[in-house]
Amino acid sequence: MKNSEVAEIFYQLADILEILNDNQFKIKAYRRAAQIIESLSQDIQDLYKKNELQKIAGIGRAVNDKTGEIIQTGTCQELKKLIKKVPRGVVELLQLEGLGPKTVSFLYNNFKIKNIQDLKKFIQKKGLRDLKGFGQKTEENILKAIDFYQHHQQSFLLGEAFYIAQDIKNQLAQMSEVDQVEIAGSLRRMKEVVGDLDILITSRQSERVMEKFVKLSQVKQIRAQGKTKTSVVLKNGLEVDLRVVKPENFGAALHYFTGSKNHNIHVRKLAISHKLKINEYGVFKKSNHKFNLLTSRTEKSVYGEVGLKWIAPELREDRGEVEASLRNKLPKIIELKDIQGDLHCHTNWSDGEMSLQELAEAGIKRGYQYIGVSDHASGIGITHGLNDKRLLKQIQVIRKLNQKFKNKITILAGTEVDILSSGELYIKNEVLKKLDYVIAGVHQGFKMPREKMTQRILTALANPYVKILAHPTGRLINKREGYEVDLNQILAFCAKNDKILELNSHFMRLDLNDINCRRAKEMGAKIIINTDAHSEEGLDLIHFGVATARRGWLEKPDVVNTWSLKKLRIFLKK
Repeated sequence: MKNSEVAEIFYQLADILEILNDNQFKIKAYRRAAQIIESLSQDIQDLYKKNELQKIAGIGRAVNDKTGEIIQTGTCQELKKLIKKVPRGVVELLQLEGLGPKTVSFLYNNFKIKNIQDLKKFIQKKGLRDLKGFGQKTEENILKAIDFYQHHQQSFLLGEAFYIAQDIKNQLAQMSEVDQVEIAGSLRRMKEVVGDLDILITSRQSERVMEKFVKLSQVKQIRAQGKTKTSVVLKNGLEVDLRVVKPENFGAALHYFTGSKNHNIHVRKLAISHKLKINEYGVFKKSNHKFNLLTSRTEKSVYGEVGLKWIAPELREDRGEVEASLRNKLPKIIELKDIQGDLHCHTNWSDGEMSLQELAEAGIKRGYQYIGVSDHASGIGITHGLNDKRLLKQIQVIRKLNQKFKNKITILAGTEVDILSSGELYIKNEVLKKLDYVIAGVHQGFKMPREKMTQRILTALANPYVKILAHPTGRLINKREGYEVDLNQILAFCAKNDKILELNSHFMRLDLNDINCRRAKEMGAKIIINTDAHSEEGLDLIHFGVATARRGWLEKPDVVNTWSLKKLRIFLKK
């Protein structure tokens, strides 16, 4: 069982219990456990075996024991019993934006709507609009949500596919018959969603490797098994292609199977202009009616033969990277080691797991110069948000803690304050001005018209104490589209007024996305890469944000949390 699979079972438990209107404490415990487990950087099985899982804040004895049962059996008795009470299709309805457990429970208990198809038919018969609390607009929104969900159903989030791929890669690397192993495809390019996995290896005993590969615990079904290529389907539905290539062709094959398709076509056309041929076997030159191999062992040599500098996988989307390489103008894109701190972190003062001290210690572990506390300042009950009084108290505690951690790390006092419908903020200015920085974000009222939402955000950004806009489009990948907003207007305002746009690193958000990050760079707006961490493990999601920044051509000067504390503080107070 992988982290994402264990987390999914806890999510299912919470969802079904909520539909059944069961114990709220239990529901929250399961949901929080799922959030923690899916963000773990360590393997859940290793943590459980070493008795270290229960040491993580938010994982109690009951959750620990249930995790053990899930790891050993692939499920748990409680889930089996609950599934008998509620059909699986009913739980799937919760994946639709705008449908919460209460609504799903109401539709199931009163109209026997057991799945998405039932709901679609019910809406098409106009059965929903006459019910209290619904209406024609609700029908339209739910139909849009159904289309969105069904369209994205066969793709996997980067964070889901990444850890699975790393685990398979590690298992292959440990096989004595395998000499080289690399992940290719869209995962190597760190796309936000992945359709399947491509893995390349070199081996002297390929048949033996294939025999071992199809017997891995994650494999559910063998699609095809051959000497040089085997295709399987994993238990979570992800398809994996394993290819064996010759060592002398490894670089060319890695370039070819990494893609993207459009990038490869562009490179191939460039090769033709040099009277060369390029494919997964190498770069060839025609001589005496015969193509002779020039190079194929490394990607660098493959690019070099057609006059290009090596291009980082994240840039290979045919968005100008070939032209930039030809002009020796490729960006020096940001690296994980460049990050000096994280300013979007939640503690147990709101809905996080860590204490303030634990957050500081986690930052020290990661070698950060600074760490920012940005607990929710919100009236939404589920976030246990801070009000003016509690926020002032937290600032005092942070100032005292900084004396304790002097010369080790600096804790910056911030907050993630709700942007109200009017654009005003949940916290008064006389409190906000005492903070080191303020993050503002939209957390409700997503259905506003485009013009009103744009003005709402611009009004918040015009507040002199607001410095950062959290997850600027509000999207959840594969779950809901972002709210309607004129992002160009937002970017232009931020560039002109020294406001910062967040790139939220959680793999369900990655908001801003890569395209909008590049647009922000071109318009002169600054970016901060934050994790929105609610646990220590959540801080490790930073590498997904960095990958997205790389795809957006961002360099160190574009990203404010690559700066020193001194430089960052000056910018925050401008």
